[in-house]
Amino acid sequence: MFISEAFAQAAPAAGAQSPFGGGITGMLPFVLLFVVMYFVMIRPQMKRQKEHKAMIEAVAKGDEVVIAGGLLGKVSKLGETFIHVEIATGVEVQVQRSSIVQVLPKGTVK
Repeated sequence: MFISEAFAQAAPAAGAQSPFGGGITGMLPFVLLFVVMYFVMIRPQMKRQKEHKAMIEAVAKGDEVVIAGGLLGKVSKLGETFIHVEIATGVEVQVQRSSIVQVLPKGTVK
């Protein structure tokens, strides 16, 4: 008895429409949301990734770099996936190329 009444109250009225309309117009807010998200978040991130990849590929021996951990040093050896960075006289660390955060101007590291 109570369950039937609850279903009857929740049923939509005959001829009533949803607040967003039906069909394609109902999808319009979601499409607009995706377009906005693309231009606000996805596109700038792809641009940053492309710039970072170009920077890593352009690193050469003798360049001064900042590594993700905050270390500054000069590139002493290059490999395909790893590089050796001299952080002090006689002290070298081996890191992945992708850990390079920034290439510094010459003369920054002394």
